[in-house]
Amino acid sequence: MIFADRSQAGKLLAGHLLDYQDRSPVVLGLPRGGVEVAAEVALALGAPLDVIVARKLGFPGNPELAIGAVTARGTRVLNDALLRQVLLPPGFLGQETESQRRVAEEREQRLRAARPAISLEGRNVILVDDGIATGMTALAAIHDLWERHPRAVVLATPVGPRRTLERLQPEVDAVVSLETPDDFLAIGQFYEDFSQVLDERVTELLAANRLAVGPGI
Repeated sequence: MIFADRSQAGKLLAGHLLDYQDRSPVVLGLPRGGVEVAAEVALALGAPLDVIVARKLGFPGNPELAIGAVTARGTRVLNDALLRQVLLPPGFLGQETESQRRVAEEREQRLRAARPAISLEGRNVILVDDGIATGMTALAAIHDLWERHPRAVVLATPVGPRRTLERLQPEVDAVVSLETPDDFLAIGQFYEDFSQVLDERVTELLAANRLAVGPGI
């Protein structure tokens, strides 16, 4: 399946999450593209919408090669298989972790427009991204969510490679994906329109959700 855009993907994904409508869910999107998908899910479920920012920890000289990921709250996961094969400069991992954590924290605050995060304690949480590739940032976000004591965590995405989603399955209560291709190359190959989502758009979606369903805190 090729999605027209993130909005259409979100509407289709929401159709597979209607069982959670009566469980007072909270929907969290991984910025930026994931929030556009998550906004449609939240609208369909009448659920509050929030963000959780996770950043890759990049390899020296190759920032796209993820040696791990960290969230704004400092929850970190590492690519242990990769780290066993490489030698990092002394102190690099700690410095990169703190640098990316600060970036994540600043972005999360900016996207929320200084509003507080929605409390997740005892709540059913649906974590949404526009697609999952390596799963590293999603895994960091999942670990972060569990530290906030939700009742359940569901990972939902329009598309992700089967092997990645199978690795993430034990970390959550359920994984919902519309497409699980074995020939996965990049998330963008499954969208006709995969244009960049601006921070301003994310802030607008969060504000619109608050007007529609309330703050959710």
